[in-house]
Amino acid sequence: MKNNTERYLKRVSASLLAVIMTFGLSACSQKPDTNKNLVANDTGEKKIVNLFGPMEKSKPNATNVARTAFDHTIELAEKELDLTVEYRTYTAENYQEKTYDDVVLDRVRNNMDDFYLMNPDTIQTLGYEGRLIDLSGLESAKNLRDVVKAANTIDGKLVAIPQEVVAYGLFVNKDMFDKYKLKLPNTPEEFMACCRVFKKNGIKTPIGANRWWLENFVLAQAYADLYNGGNTEAEIDALNKGEAKYSDYMRPGFEFLKALIDKGYIDAKTAYTYEAIEGEGPDFLAQKTPIVMAYWGAANADTAYGKPDFNMQVIGFPSKLGQMPVVPITGYSVCAGSEHADDALDVLDIILSDEALQLYAETNKVISPSKNVEVECIPALEPLRDRVKDNVYVLGSNAAMNVEQWGNTCLIVRELLNGATVDECMAMFDKLQEEAME
Repeated sequence: MKNNTERYLKRVSASLLAVIMTFGLSACSQKPDTNKNLVANDTGEKKIVNLFGPMEKSKPNATNVARTAFDHTIELAEKELDLTVEYRTYTAENYQEKTYDDVVLDRVRNNMDDFYLMNPDTIQTLGYEGRLIDLSGLESAKNLRDVVKAANTIDGKLVAIPQEVVAYGLFVNKDMFDKYKLKLPNTPEEFMACCRVFKKNGIKTPIGANRWWLENFVLAQAYADLYNGGNTEAEIDALNKGEAKYSDYMRPGFEFLKALIDKGYIDAKTAYTYEAIEGEGPDFLAQKTPIVMAYWGAANADTAYGKPDFNMQVIGFPSKLGQMPVVPITGYSVCAGSEHADDALDVLDIILSDEALQLYAETNKVISPSKNVEVECIPALEPLRDRVKDNVYVLGSNAAMNVEQWGNTCLIVRELLNGATVDECMAMFDKLQEEAME
């Protein structure tokens, strides 16, 4: 059971990074010379800073928008600092059975690169090991939104910063809601009532779901008060000390999800087999189901939900505090054992500056980690944007919690889809908390 859980957790984390950065996992297979840090040019020697990530530098005519945006920010750093950022990349071919996270852990622990793009659980692990440099002293860190600092601070140290904040929400067919004179739901009770009306009017499955993202329903309800009640640090401290139980927070969300399954609003057997968007997406676009869940970028992507034939709105998940975005945070970190740590920090300070983040956000149409950077978004995303802008959100990942949230909650939700009871699911959280305390 433990080996299976670890294997699936790695898959969950890998999928999160792929979603957030929209990078492909393809790269050249040539292995870099890890000892080389100077490259010859016409004027002499130029310093190299090594970045390890799941991507290669895009070619001049590349069409991958996210890669191009990142490359542009790197170019700013290279020009200002007169150095070269060398991309060292993960490929499944080179690493065979090792996941991206496995490889990052190994490379950081052996001081093989200067800075890294990391998933939340990897940030958490390496941060607690003391292997990541505190980034709070960077000039760019002064402008960060609270959501970023809350997610990536360990023992008072800001150990990672992303170039975008990805919010998950409910994608709803507003036309179908209007047809049955339904208001967009705010609370679990209102959401359940909408599903009941849809079901009554012949919509077989009101909620299109997949095996990866149903945890957002749980997280939104579990931590609405924790992140929005003004007592966040004290509540997390109580959880880490075992004075409070994760299962007590999680139970209402799991009971709600179980009710959705029992009433037929979610097809559990089908959801368990569906990959994100590929499974439930066609029915949503064909207006057979009025509700799906996805991340911010899916509303802009033509390959996802960027061109629906109806009025689409993206709202937060239902909670006692209203519509609640769920925000998992990845980030760039500098290895504490890096030979060129100062240069890497200088690079980060530039690519995370307001100038660079404005360029990145305008290109990708994303929420910036800087509170000073705002970009226009499509009307469908405005409800979700406004909640995040007002600092109303739930973190799907938090490095300060001693039990990893995003992946573990996803896996336990999958047990619920497979027929586990709510009590059995809560016992799994209790076991995770006991192991963390040990």
